Amino acid sequence: MPLTSTESGKTHLVGEDVYCYTNQIVNLFFVGNRDQKNGWVLVDAGMPRSADKIIEQAEELYGEGAVPSAIILTHGHFDHVGALPDLAEKWKVSVYAHPLEIPYLTGETSYDKPDPTVDGGTVAKLSKMFPNEPVDLGGYVKELPQEGSIPEMPGWKWYHTPGHTPGHVSLFRESDRTLIAGDAFTTVKQDEMFEVVKQEKEINGPPVYYTPNWEDAEESVKKLAELKPLHAATGHGKPMTGEELEKGLAELARTFKEKAVPDHGKYVDGDK
Repeated sequence: MPLTSTESGKTHLVGEDVYCYTNQIVNLFFVGNRDQKNGWVLVDAGMPRSADKIIEQAEELYGEGAVPSAIILTHGHFDHVGALPDLAEKWKVSVYAHPLEIPYLTGETSYDKPDPTVDGGTVAKLSKMFPNEPVDLGGYVKELPQEGSIPEMPGWKWYHTPGHTPGHVSLFRESDRTLIAGDAFTTVKQDEMFEVVKQEKEINGPPVYYTPNWEDAEESVKKLAELKPLHAATGHGKPMTGEELEKGLAELARTFKEKAVPDHGKYVDGDK
């Protein structure tokens, strides 16, 4: 995809041992102590044809030949799993996702198509070109543990935050209140081309052109706001922290219908 942003290729420290790396217009995450060459985890897997860049960044953080202990997915949209088939094959590691997301990762089911008619900006209009086909990870994909723990991520817990996709999850570490939110909400207005390119920080709901269940999306934002995260990184936009994050997320939860839900669109109007 030709879309990119001023943040592409940059890495930000989010919380302790949590690194947010921007791959064109989407974020993925390296979680783990930089002294542990093989004791880290990759969260999400970026855009198609980006495996080499992700491997390069992993080796910059953890050393030459670094291999993660696992790959965790917030969800399976193309911009979060683009490099995944290549990475899983190279690294030979397990990929974990919510049970409801598994069919989209084993080639069984395609997502609902993006909605270019939705009330939104240029990126929303371009979304008709975005792929919705599933990837097929074969035997690499596994279900996240039901009790909420995350393999190879001690101290972290996953929360089911559907709406953007049926099996979307967000990851939270209570010890320092660090949140990896996926696309449950964003910190940039993702449907506007100028905002995507410039990456101006602003808490918004999930991408309007690719969210089929707005009722679930609202409940998911409220669930995350109740966690009161101190540090947060989302699938799109820059990481946020402190009062800016707390107030912005609380306001989004309180005014979700007015701030996040578009005025019209096939998923808003119930026509799927």
